[in-house]
Amino acid sequence: MSDDLFENAPASSGDYDSSSIEVLEGLEPVRRRPGMYIGGTDDRALHHLAAEVLDNSMDEAVAGHANRIEVRLEEGNRLSISDNGRGIPVDEHPKFPGKSTLEVILSTLHSGGKFSGKAYATSGGLHGVGVSVVNAVSEHTRVEVARDKQLYAQEFAKGQTLGKIENLGTTPNRRGTTVTFKPDPEIFGDRQFKPARLFKLARSKAYLFAGVEIRWKCAPSLANEDVPDEATFKFPGGLADHLAEQVGARECVTAEAFTGNQDFPEEKGRVEWAIAWPLYSDGSTSWYCNTVPTPDGGTHEQGLRAALTKALRAFGELTGQKKSKDISADDVMTGAEVMLSVFIRDPQFQSQTKDRLTSPEASRLVENAVRDHFDHFLTANMERGKALLGSVMERMDERLRRKQEREIKRKTATNAKKLRLPGKLTDCSGEGDRETELFIVEGDSAGGSAKQARDRKSQAILPIRGKILNVASATADK
Repeated sequence: MSDDLFENAPASSGDYDSSSIEVLEGLEPVRRRPGMYIGGTDDRALHHLAAEVLDNSMDEAVAGHANRIEVRLEEGNRLSISDNGRGIPVDEHPKFPGKSTLEVILSTLHSGGKFSGKAYATSGGLHGVGVSVVNAVSEHTRVEVARDKQLYAQEFAKGQTLGKIENLGTTPNRRGTTVTFKPDPEIFGDRQFKPARLFKLARSKAYLFAGVEIRWKCAPSLANEDVPDEATFKFPGGLADHLAEQVGARECVTAEAFTGNQDFPEEKGRVEWAIAWPLYSDGSTSWYCNTVPTPDGGTHEQGLRAALTKALRAFGELTGQKKSKDISADDVMTGAEVMLSVFIRDPQFQSQTKDRLTSPEASRLVENAVRDHFDHFLTANMERGKALLGSVMERMDERLRRKQEREIKRKTATNAKKLRLPGKLTDCSGEGDRETELFIVEGDSAGGSAKQARDRKSQAILPIRGKILNVASATADK
């Protein structure tokens, strides 16, 4: 290749060699780019830290190793979450000599006990980044572990270990893990934990697993009319209790809500649901996977929508309502209070913040599990089934009517345009004869040139075939 190809290359604006390439180690990637791990540095990301730690305690409860969790918000933006589970292992990690397993989990990305499925059949934590990310973006973190009747503690600052794990002595009546952390102002600025938001989070987790008791505590200075300084949440009815509270005294299409749960075949997990159809108010949807909220829904939502829609269509056919074949999922779901919680092995999410479930098998599992129960819900009480079908078909008729109106308007506009516009007319966007003008030009060639030079807003172009008559000098008979 000739050297003259490079003679005019721009001068280097700076050195770019091997020393320019950084390798971020430990938890430094999290501090540099927190958005990759917690979705940003706003209020939502700040509260996501609480969810990450609480999810670990919930995983212990769902696995059958804990039945009590405490969430404590202290002054100074410090949050503490405890459980009475097995406790994080504290012995030396075989791959990291000289380091406790606790230290490895808190200071190493992609470390945890949820990859193989041996320690947890289902879990909200998947990637081994949750608690280590919390540690990375916290000004200070302290972890206490009560295990084998011994109490251990280790402290961290901004992801860095402050010292070796300490044995604090015997603790015969205590077990489990306590994580206390304060988010780093360097990353989150002056944002503070909102007591109401944490209170709601703790309450919702208790609904999602009937076997757990969650205790809420906050400093008296942070309490208010809506958030007490102490509360205990335990809901034996699970989502059914949650739905009853959500619906309150509102009148619904059916007096009895559609609630239930079902194990998936081959020990692939389970699903729980609670649905009501309020008459005169809007509803809401709540989707969960392994107790983790998935606000954008996903494949478990698709399975539920399919089950409800197919069952109502079949019920309509059974009762002689032929139009029921046109029922859509939106007709069934719009305005409903819907809560769905699934527990599955190795779930797949759209991102680390787990906003949307993408596991393909979840759709089939949920649809098959819910469909039989909903068929029975409709047919066990025919009047109830007909009432719900009638309500859904009213919504369907309204949807089809609006669709027909839109199509008529579109056809009318299209037909009017065809009547108004000659074949080769290039119309302008403006309206009214005072703001617009029409140029009649000779042939397509002149038309093309005129189009390029025109003002699209006010000037229309119409090419015609043949010689244009000069009307200024022509006689009347011509």
